[in-house]
Amino acid sequence: MSIVVNGVTKLYGLQKALDNVSFRINTGEIVAFLGPNGAGKSTMMKIITGYIPASSGSVLVNDIKTSSDNTEIRKKIGYLPENNPLYPEMYIREYLGFVASLYKMRSSVKKRINDIIEITGLSIEQNKKIGSLSKGYRQRVGLAQALIHDPDVLILDEATTGLDPNQVVEIRNLIREAGKEKTVMLSTHIMQEAEAICDRIIIIDKGIIIADDEKKKIYSRQFSHKQIIRVEFDRETITGDLLKIPAVTEARMVKDNIWLIEAEGEEDIRPAIFNYAVKNNLTVLSLLKEEKTLEEVFRHLTKG
Repeated sequence: MSIVVNGVTKLYGLQKALDNVSFRINTGEIVAFLGPNGAGKSTMMKIITGYIPASSGSVLVNDIKTSSDNTEIRKKIGYLPENNPLYPEMYIREYLGFVASLYKMRSSVKKRINDIIEITGLSIEQNKKIGSLSKGYRQRVGLAQALIHDPDVLILDEATTGLDPNQVVEIRNLIREAGKEKTVMLSTHIMQEAEAICDRIIIIDKGIIIADDEKKKIYSRQFSHKQIIRVEFDRETITGDLLKIPAVTEARMVKDNIWLIEAEGEEDIRPAIFNYAVKNNLTVLSLLKEEKTLEEVFRHLTKG
């Protein structure tokens, strides 16, 4: 196991940020670590990397116990924090050389810097100061420093923040490629990103793990007896009336007269929705069953 988290609790005064959290991540897995703001994601990542201690419980990375003063563990981990702290007055190459020196890299440092600049798409900006870079390129510098020492484990907190769509695709490909040999733990608020990159999903809410499963299985287990229908009517209708349709548990308008309707049970609810429209003199412009998505799973688990 690359990462073993066992019964971790973290207290900030009387506030419990993490509550008896346990999970394991194997070598070669790319795992999405998801949760609402304030759920405990960044706190857990900081404990894994040894930047802050747990109040109780333990974390092992490659069989080494982490702690806030354990420099050995940091050699095994590449960490991109959410706020991506950088030195704006330093040039990109200068900064990467500085980071390499912190890890006491002595052989082939220049070649490694060249390789990382190429891999992270920094070549066009490599002679600039960090302070003059766009937010997207600063994020690339953050990724470069996380990868410079070729760590076994990558901990990435909101890795694609500030990137344009083309850059997002490039960084996703980079993370996916790194995941073939490394253990990657990725925190993101972009559900499509987790679906595109990750093999496994861990969801945390209010400091407690509420889901942990393979990506394919998490949909079927959370929605084994649920269906979601997207329907567009030609004019307005009332939420309360839609909820009177048998088996319907939730109805919400996502756009003008376009509704997402959630229902319990295996029986297709679309005929009942069509009948509802007929009775209420509504024209159905479109009616289709939604594929299960991670966004729906996330919303379902954390909406309370």
